[in-house]
Amino acid sequence: MNITLSIDERVADQARKAVQAMGKSLNQAVRDYLEQLAGAQQVEAEIAAFEASARQTPGRLAGWRFDRDEANLRA
Repeated sequence: MNITLSIDERVADQARKAVQAMGKSLNQAVRDYLEQLAGAQQVEAEIAAFEASARQTPGRLAGWRFDRDEANLRA
Protein backbone atom coordinates (compact mmCIF):
# COMPACT_ATOMS: atom_id res chain seq x y z
CA MET A 1 0.00 0.00 0.00
CA ASN A 2 1.27 3.46 -0.79
CA ILE A 3 0.61 6.38 1.54
CA THR A 4 1.20 10.04 0.78
CA LEU A 5 2.22 12.20 3.73
CA SER A 6 2.34 15.96 3.91
CA ILE A 7 5.07 17.26 6.23
CA ASP A 8 7.20 20.35 6.46
CA GLU A 9 10.32 20.16 4.27
CA ARG A 10 12.55 21.14 7.20
CA VAL A 11 11.16 18.27 9.28
CA ALA A 12 11.67 15.84 6.40
CA ASP A 13 15.28 16.97 5.92
CA GLN A 14 16.07 16.61 9.63
CA ALA A 15 14.39 13.21 9.73
CA ARG A 16 16.34 12.08 6.65
CA LYS A 17 19.61 13.03 8.32
CA ALA A 18 18.65 11.24 11.53
CA VAL A 19 17.64 7.98 9.82
CA GLN A 20 20.61 8.14 7.47
CA ALA A 21 22.83 7.96 10.56
CA MET A 22 20.97 4.75 11.45
CA GLY A 23 21.56 3.34 7.97
CA LYS A 24 17.94 3.62 6.89
CA SER A 25 15.90 5.58 4.44
CA LEU A 26 13.11 7.85 5.60
CA ASN A 27 10.66 5.51 3.91
CA GLN A 28 12.03 2.51 5.84
CA ALA A 29 11.94 4.43 9.13
CA VAL A 30 8.28 5.36 8.61
CA ARG A 31 7.46 1.77 7.63
CA ASP A 32 9.23 0.43 10.73
CA TYR A 33 7.40 2.90 12.96
CA LEU A 34 4.00 1.97 11.54
CA GLU A 35 4.74 -1.75 11.93
CA GLN A 36 5.84 -1.15 15.53
CA LEU A 37 2.71 0.90 16.22
CA ALA A 38 0.43 -1.79 14.77
CA GLY A 39 2.24 -4.50 16.72
CA ALA A 40 1.99 -2.57 19.98
CA GLN A 41 -1.75 -2.19 19.55
CA GLN A 42 -2.09 -5.91 18.89
CA VAL A 43 -0.11 -6.76 22.03
CA GLU A 44 -2.27 -4.38 24.08
CA ALA A 45 -5.42 -6.05 22.73
CA GLU A 46 -4.05 -9.51 23.57
CA ILE A 47 -3.16 -8.39 27.11
CA ALA A 48 -6.63 -6.92 27.61
CA ALA A 49 -8.22 -10.17 26.39
CA PHE A 50 -6.03 -12.20 28.76
CA GLU A 51 -6.90 -9.96 31.71
CA ALA A 52 -10.62 -10.21 30.95
CA SER A 53 -10.34 -14.00 30.72
CA ALA A 54 -8.38 -14.20 33.97
CA ARG A 55 -10.98 -12.10 35.81
CA GLN A 56 -13.82 -14.32 34.58
CA THR A 57 -12.09 -17.60 35.45
CA PRO A 58 -12.85 -18.87 38.95
CA GLY A 59 -9.88 -19.73 41.14
CA ARG A 60 -8.78 -23.34 41.26
CA LEU A 61 -7.26 -23.40 44.73
CA ALA A 62 -10.47 -24.62 46.43
CA GLY A 63 -9.65 -22.79 49.65
CA TRP A 64 -5.95 -23.79 49.76
CA ARG A 65 -3.73 -21.17 51.36
CA PHE A 66 0.02 -20.76 51.16
CA ASP A 67 1.73 -22.22 54.22
CA ARG A 68 5.23 -20.95 54.86
CA ASP A 69 6.21 -24.02 56.93
CA GLU A 70 5.13 -26.42 54.16
CA ALA A 71 7.02 -24.40 51.60
CA ASN A 72 10.21 -24.70 53.63
CA LEU A 73 10.00 -28.42 54.32
CA ARG A 74 13.07 -30.30 53.10
CA ALA A 75 12.76 -33.69 51.48
